[in-house]
Amino acid sequence: MKLTGAQILMECLLEQEVDTVFGYPGGTILNVYDALYRYSDRIHHVLTAHEQGAAHAADGYARSTGKVGVCFATSGPGATNLTTGIATAHMDSSPVVFISCNVARNLIGKDSFQEVDITGITMPITKCNYIVDSVEKLADTVRAAFAIAKSGRPGPVFIDILKNATGEKTEFLPLPTEQHYAEGKLGAMMRRSSQDFKAPEVDEKDLQTLVDMIHASKKPLLICGGGVVRGRAHKEFLEFAEKIDSPVAITLMGAGGICGRNPLATGMIGMHGTQASNMACDACDLLISVGCRFSDRVALAPKTFAKQAKIVHIDIDRAEINKNVRTDHHIVGDAKRVLARLNEMITPADHSDWKKYVFSFKTETEYDDATDTLTPKQILSSIAKLLPQNTVVATDVGQHQMWSIQHFRFDYPGQLLTSGGFGTMGFGLGAAIGAKVGNPDKTVIHITGDGSFRMNCNELATVQNYGVPIITFVFNNKTLGMVRQWQTLIYDKRYSETTLADRGPDFVALAKAYGLGGAHVSNVTELEAAIAEAMQCGHGYVIDCAIDMDEKVRPMVGGGSHITDFLLS
Repeated sequence: MKLTGAQILMECLLEQEVDTVFGYPGGTILNVYDALYRYSDRIHHVLTAHEQGAAHAADGYARSTGKVGVCFATSGPGATNLTTGIATAHMDSSPVVFISCNVARNLIGKDSFQEVDITGITMPITKCNYIVDSVEKLADTVRAAFAIAKSGRPGPVFIDILKNATGEKTEFLPLPTEQHYAEGKLGAMMRRSSQDFKAPEVDEKDLQTLVDMIHASKKPLLICGGGVVRGRAHKEFLEFAEKIDSPVAITLMGAGGICGRNPLATGMIGMHGTQASNMACDACDLLISVGCRFSDRVALAPKTFAKQAKIVHIDIDRAEINKNVRTDHHIVGDAKRVLARLNEMITPADHSDWKKYVFSFKTETEYDDATDTLTPKQILSSIAKLLPQNTVVATDVGQHQMWSIQHFRFDYPGQLLTSGGFGTMGFGLGAAIGAKVGNPDKTVIHITGDGSFRMNCNELATVQNYGVPIITFVFNNKTLGMVRQWQTLIYDKRYSETTLADRGPDFVALAKAYGLGGAHVSNVTELEAAIAEAMQCGHGYVIDCAIDMDEKVRPMVGGGSHITDFLLS
């Protein structure tokens, strides 16, 4: 049957079992939105307040559901407004297909209205990207994009469709998704791409080498990285940790890869890692990292990182091996498959003495109770006490982000949604919207700071319009808290452009302007009453939590310092 390019796009989305798209229309993508109107009974569209919010919502949907997120935008500023969201997804290996439409083929290269070379702009921050200049190329391109986004190490793929290709007609033949890797035109498209997108086969010799290292170790330490979460390898990882009887340090992106309440979990590792995690890293004789890229927030000083240990790196992406930290052994492969095979090969161990040493150090920061403000621990403890244990938590970036990973005990992959690699202030509310749309039966909350919330509070309009009952907790210290912390410790208290005390808005009044609820709170009693009201009201709610301006994230190790050189204990 002959269909327009816009209709073919809809059919291809249905092939991929896409039922939700986030986006914002404009001139060049109107053919697509016109087709979407006719498919609205099968494909639900969420109109956000800004394209960046749509990008983060598609990302949050992908992270929380394990599916591929989809985001639409028009050309020019519509497409460029996606770039922060694309880079966020890229750094955290989140599978999202971004689709924009550009000016028609006869207008390309003429500085036409809202024309931009978006594929050139996004090339460094996508797994792959495409320009579709004719309708005949469209179906195979969309199919390849989805296959690439979710295969191997997941990540964002960008498709820029010229407007003429959305209006032209061609024959469309449905193709089952299981054939999308097959030989033929689609397979050739994927092979021409710059990466090998499928996970490599596991080398048995490499596995046996690691098994021998494990059996020889007296003081092993595991690092649970984002690859465990993305690969949904949490069950295999837990079995592996229990079999080798190893303490487990968790990266920011690894939260939920092992239950934070598990007695083997030592908490976060790195710049704001717990004493237990960092001290264990410094004293272990075998460090096995699964799906962790050893970023500068984990391996702060690569030359002295785990200096007494043999370092083993398990990762799906060969490019990550020996990039930041030199390894003694590595295995390139899918974490789920690698761990499942290792679990068949290893002999259970007992490292009770080693664990006793590791857990002699603190796994959580203690706070003194405040008088006229709340402490981070009080806020997070109240949330944990009053909300369901499986609540999805989306954060922005800053002190509140670190406090959340330090004090919550995340149970499963996709429970924490946060921008780890790119550090995107403004990520959280869009991500929370996407998570709630994808998980309507779960409670979803948004944890933010007063600085970050100013960057995404426009998406309260989306919360109100679609009736998504997201609770936003603002850690309001009237400053850019993480930057102020660095200024206090490193810049001799020169607080250059970080104090927000005299700036609006009143966040509760803002919430009410959008037709939502809200409350100012400064003690536990007020906080718990506000949470109860928010849970009962059935719509979005903003809780503005007063905390001290000089409350700090502790522990802290300075950038480039040895992992046990704590600036703050």
